[in-house]
Amino acid sequence: MKNNTYDVVVMGSGLGGLVSALILAKEGYKVCVLEKNNQFGGNLQTFVRDKKIFDTGVHYIGGLAKGENLYTYFKYLGIMDKLHIERMHMDHYDTVCIGDDEIEYPHAQGYDNFIKQLSVYFPEEKEALIAYTKKLQEVCENFPMYNLKLGKPYANEPELLSVNAKEYIESVTNNKKLQAVLAGTNFLYAGNEKSPLYVHALSVNSYMQSAWRCIRGGSQIAKHLVKEIRNHGGKVLKYKEVDQFYISEDKQLETISTTSGETYKASYFISNMEPKTTVDLIGKDNLRKAYYKRIKAQENIISSFSIFLVFKKRTVPYHNYNMYYSESLEKVWDGQNYSQESWPEAYMMGMVEDQKNKGFAESLTSISYMHFEEMQPWETSFNTVAEKHDRGESYEAFKATKVEAYLDKLEEKFPNLRASIYSIHTTTPLSYRDYIGSEDGSMYGYVKDAAHPMKSFLAPRTKISNLLLTGQSVNMHGILGVTIGAVLTASEILGLEYIMEKIQSHIEPKEKSNS
Repeated sequence: MKNNTYDVVVMGSGLGGLVSALILAKEGYKVCVLEKNNQFGGNLQTFVRDKKIFDTGVHYIGGLAKGENLYTYFKYLGIMDKLHIERMHMDHYDTVCIGDDEIEYPHAQGYDNFIKQLSVYFPEEKEALIAYTKKLQEVCENFPMYNLKLGKPYANEPELLSVNAKEYIESVTNNKKLQAVLAGTNFLYAGNEKSPLYVHALSVNSYMQSAWRCIRGGSQIAKHLVKEIRNHGGKVLKYKEVDQFYISEDKQLETISTTSGETYKASYFISNMEPKTTVDLIGKDNLRKAYYKRIKAQENIISSFSIFLVFKKRTVPYHNYNMYYSESLEKVWDGQNYSQESWPEAYMMGMVEDQKNKGFAESLTSISYMHFEEMQPWETSFNTVAEKHDRGESYEAFKATKVEAYLDKLEEKFPNLRASIYSIHTTTPLSYRDYIGSEDGSMYGYVKDAAHPMKSFLAPRTKISNLLLTGQSVNMHGILGVTIGAVLTASEILGLEYIMEKIQSHIEPKEKSNS
């Protein structure tokens, strides 16, 4: 029998699991990461169709310029210099489109440039734009680890957590169109009328500093993290689905088992699984009723439907930016409440450049909201590369109908797009649920509500003293948010001051153009 005894066992190889595992492996801990799927990385996973690489969750990344926050975290982790990335358009890394308005309103890199580019379309609103960018920076300054500083893990000013994003944006300008443009990229956090300003600020600010696209997909981040873990003596194993916890009378997690019948013992366990799944494995009897109910009652953020297009060669000009579309000014905050007749009412879209035919796109990915309830006829099915099952003809017919509606909407902005398509591929909320493990295929974990800021707050430490949580449902979602969350998780073992000193030693001077 194998000796599956470790200092730390991490369950799930999403970004949070891999980063926390690498931090501990770097400090000499004997670490093992268990992944149920064929591919490591959670939302970092990619897939290939017609020899084209598609991202499932990571379409662009902020804060990767020299000296910026994610650059420094990745430098500490030993992967920054290994990434293949390219900077997006400086004057419009994102554009916002509203209904039949033909203008694509730009979001530019650099605060001054952001103000300058939008002032072209809103010349009377320059003071509002200055106030808005200053507020973003002010909010982010109150999150020390976002700024590579030691301090309270979440916010120096707790009252910031209860400021509403929509209400703040409406307070800074009376111009309805500008309000919609400033909020127009809130697909990044599935923004709605409940969303806190701090979530908006932490989501968009790092892109405004610098925005980057991964060449050949975001899975390279996971691959480099896995390699670094192994370089430090750790193990990262696939096809290892955890199905049972064995908890002692003194509320310690002693061992876990997998569906293949193996058991793993450790001093510490870190769950990168969905927290609701984690507490079910712990069991009601091992937790206070209030804690169990609080986790299980968390409201899931909406899921999504994605369309992936492979283009015929040299037919579609490449755009080195993303486009965010909303059907109307109101739908910027209400795109999740769509009707079947007008779906999709909001979407984001990005392209990948053909490296052999520069200036042309090889593919396009577009993502829109979709409620899990639409999956009801097939919700008992399960299908991944590791465990293949056919969902049936009705599911394929459902997707085909959605594709036609989606293409109709895309062709409003890209006339005759269909003529350039070589092949079409899709994912639904079931794809996200089965591959990522998030309940109901939630895109970003749990809903954050400015009116109840502590309701969705989950600490890394659980009521089982040697079991910790990490991932997008803990702290913040996104590459930067999950990385910071993983640092917090590892700090429960190593100490936050100790880790932050190590990270701060990798800070480099910022590039002047990013001020």
